[in-house]
Amino acid sequence: MTTLGTAKAARAAKASKYQAPSTPPGAVRRLLSMRTTKAVGTNLVCFAIAAGLFALPLVYVLLQAFKTYTGFLQNPTGTPHPWTTESFSAAWHQGNFGREMINSLVYAVVPGTITLILGVFLAFPISRGYFRFSNGLYTFFIFSVFLPGGLIPLFIEARTLHLYNSMIGYLILTSLSGAGFFFFVGYIKGIPREIDEAAALDGCGYIRFIFTIIIPQMKPALATFGIFGFVAAWNNLILPLVMLSDSALWPVTRGLYSFFGEYSQNWPLIAAGTFIVAAPIMLLFVLLQRYLVEGVAGGAAFGTQGVAPGAGAGGAEVGGGS
Repeated sequence: MTTLGTAKAARAAKASKYQAPSTPPGAVRRLLSMRTTKAVGTNLVCFAIAAGLFALPLVYVLLQAFKTYTGFLQNPTGTPHPWTTESFSAAWHQGNFGREMINSLVYAVVPGTITLILGVFLAFPISRGYFRFSNGLYTFFIFSVFLPGGLIPLFIEARTLHLYNSMIGYLILTSLSGAGFFFFVGYIKGIPREIDEAAALDGCGYIRFIFTIIIPQMKPALATFGIFGFVAAWNNLILPLVMLSDSALWPVTRGLYSFFGEYSQNWPLIAAGTFIVAAPIMLLFVLLQRYLVEGVAGGAAFGTQGVAPGAGAGGAEVGGGS
């Protein structure tokens, strides 16, 4: 008994030797506080760098727009003295930005809407695998995204089809693009297939199914790609520069390009015109930033998966009627 008790005591002493010492609760709280402080400090440093790289140039341009031309020459880097909005009104009227903004809205909204609708109608059957060669089509469309735009062939095509220097022709040239296809395929993979089967059993037509069931569930994805498409169309300069020679058809980017060439010495006027052109984009981001984050997260979660196999003979597909 004495030997057995001695052995147990030795094992207990050996185990206590390698056992980690218990940490007091106060030390744990201090450790968590230090980690939190470190994380907050890192976030503040990243925010300061981002603000310095992106926000400060915008603030500088905005400050110059509130200066008079004489005030800019006297103090190019300081704050405005006196503050004035004359540059904004002068830029708006002299640059004819009112008409050009209407043109830009048409060039951004109409092709963007058509692209979104066509992208959903194309992405849904491929993401579900309802085509025989869905994976091959998916790979083909993804590969086509990386091909160059081909501006010269597009110009020759526009001249041949009488689409050059025409608003309708420009809308046709910019509407038939499948840029949102890959993004939509990834997002639709997250929508349960049971919805398709339930709609087929209820006799819901394909077009009605897309517009009333699929599209409402894709609001974050549609808003995200809508923002990206709107910004790309709004900032497009090369295509209007090549395809639109009539000043009445110019978007704001083409108008700002001409405005800069005419008033290149008046920097307050140029700054006001630049801020007028950029203001709608910044407002769009502020209003739709929640959908932007949700859409990117939802599309990225399923975007790397392969296309699902087809429903086959035993699966349910949505009816062909409307």
